[in-house]
Amino acid sequence: MSDSILAELPYAHGQPSLQGRLRAAPEDFLVREQMNFKLEGSGEHVWLWVRKRDANTDWVARRLAQQVGVPTSAISYAGLKDRHAVTEQWFSVHLPGRAEPDWTVGANPDFTVLSAIRHSRKLRRGALAGNTFRLVAREIDGDLAELSGRLRRVIALGVPNYFGEQRFGREGSNLEHAAAVLRGEEKIRDRHRRGLYLSAARSALFNAVLARRVADSTWNQPLAGDVLMLAGSHSIFATSEPDETIFQRVKEFDLDPTGPLWGDGELRSSGPVREIEVAAAATLPTFRDGLAAEGLRQERRPLRLSVRDAALDFPDDHTAVLSFRLAAGAYATTVLRELIRSVT
Repeated sequence: MSDSILAELPYAHGQPSLQGRLRAAPEDFLVREQMNFKLEGSGEHVWLWVRKRDANTDWVARRLAQQVGVPTSAISYAGLKDRHAVTEQWFSVHLPGRAEPDWTVGANPDFTVLSAIRHSRKLRRGALAGNTFRLVAREIDGDLAELSGRLRRVIALGVPNYFGEQRFGREGSNLEHAAAVLRGEEKIRDRHRRGLYLSAARSALFNAVLARRVADSTWNQPLAGDVLMLAGSHSIFATSEPDETIFQRVKEFDLDPTGPLWGDGELRSSGPVREIEVAAAATLPTFRDGLAAEGLRQERRPLRLSVRDAALDFPDDHTAVLSFRLAAGAYATTVLRELIRSVT
C-alpha cells in the first residue's frame, strides 16, 4: 500500500479542492507527546524528554544507547514518530546502579535531550494519552473559507481512523516484506522488524474494512452486529441491534464503531458488519490467513477519529497554521487528507 494507494481510499467529507504545500520544512510538522501520569523522580529508569528533527525514532534510540554505553534493549519509547518533522517525545533508559550521565556528551545535532527524570518503571509502547500537532500548509491555492468549513465539519463528525502511510513504509515496502514473511519466503530474525511488517499487514486489513464503511457512509454510525468501543478506553461490547441510546452515545463521541485488527479467533462482530469485515479481508487473503497462523489475537480499533482542541490561523492569504490533539495511535495525516490536498 503505497502513498498513491492511500490516496485512493474513500474520503468521508469529499475530496478537498483546496491544495497546498505540506512539510516544506520539518518545522512545519510539530508533534508533542502527552502523558497522563507523573514521573516519580527516583528509580532504575531515566526518562528523557527528547526533541528530534528530521530523524527516525528508532534511530534516535540506537544513538542514545551508544551515547551512554548500554544495549539498545535498555532504551524504550512509547511510539514511533514522524521522521520528516520536529517531534518531542519520551524515551526511557534502564540505568540501574549508575549515576546520571551527562546527556550533552556525545550529543547528536539531530536531537536534543531537553530534560531527564528518574522513574521506577520503563516506558512501554502505547503508554500515551495522545499527541498534539502544529502543522503549517504553505502556498495554498484555493478559497481559505473552504478550509475553515471543512475543519468545522471534521470537528463535528470526526474523520475515518485510517492507518497513515508511515505504517506501510516507503512506497509500501513494509507490506511487500509482510507478504513475503507470511508466505514463508523471507526469514526475519529481528523481532522489531518482523513486528513492523506484521503490524503493516494488520493495518492494511483494517483500512480495507474501514474503506468499505466510509464508502457506504456507516463509518461513524452503529450498525446491527457492530462492536462498539467506549471512548478513551479499550472496553468493547457487541450490539445485535443498536437502539436510540446507542445512536445518541455514538453521536456524542461516547462510543465508536470498531473494525478488526486481524488475528486468530472469531470476529466479535455479527450480521451485516461481520459480512463487511469478512468480504474486505477476502481481498487480502495472504494477510488474513498469515496473521491468524502467526497466533496474533483478534483485537479492535475505532473506525472514527475525533479531532480535539482544533484551531486554525491564517498568517497570510496563502498560509494556514492548524493545531489539534489526537488520541494515541492516530495519524495526523488522516486528518489532513480530509482538509487539504498536498502538492510537492
